[in-house]
Amino acid sequence: MSQKILVIEDEVQICSNIQEILSFSDFKTLTANNGVDGLRIAKTEKPDLICCDIMMPDLDGYGVLKALREDPATEFIPVILLTARVERGDLRQGMELGADDYITKPFSPEELLKAIEMRLARIAKPILIKQKYEQERQNNAKLKQEIQVNLQKLQESQQLADMRNEVLEKLLQDLGNPLSNINMAVHMLKQAQSDIERDRYLNILQHEYEREITLLNEIKNLQALLTPENAKILQKFNLLYNNK
Repeated sequence: MSQKILVIEDEVQICSNIQEILSFSDFKTLTANNGVDGLRIAKTEKPDLICCDIMMPDLDGYGVLKALREDPATEFIPVILLTARVERGDLRQGMELGADDYITKPFSPEELLKAIEMRLARIAKPILIKQKYEQERQNNAKLKQEIQVNLQKLQESQQLADMRNEVLEKLLQDLGNPLSNINMAVHMLKQAQSDIERDRYLNILQHEYEREITLLNEIKNLQALLTPENAKILQKFNLLYNNK
């Protein structure tokens, strides 16, 4: 996108020459032949840089510069003053009002273009720094988000491991109870004196066997169920195995 330069110059031929020089260098050029029109265009078009003659009727270059610097919308637009006067007092007045550079008439195309490019480069540097800062800020925010996601995954993995350990411990305890009852029933069955006693202990063995099979089936079901995704749902609704 071409940078936009406003030329405020009351001498029509000089204004046309400057416009031609800038057009050959791919700048988009706006022109005004008096300070009043130049100030109006500056406020509506917001050019990237202004080249302004000092000696103009009605509103001279100093008046234009003063008005530009007093308006928040235009106060930071670089202004290069064009002058045929080179007295020290004139230079000081322009600098005190906020001029960015002076070019003394007559000037060469190279001198004009160099002054413009230097001023535009000074504008571009803070913009590039700001863009770089914004990019770094976005990268840091993205990295922070990735770290938070990874920490959450790590925490969920640890919670899942804790859940599995808790479930396993409870199941081992539950598996031990039928085995104790089976061992006791076998021992008592050996000492049974009647068919009634033997039947009672056989019923105990049958019952505890069925309990053991049920618990083994629960282990298989939990193994398939206790994935990270399902664990979060089970934890949310308090459906995980507990030690009650």
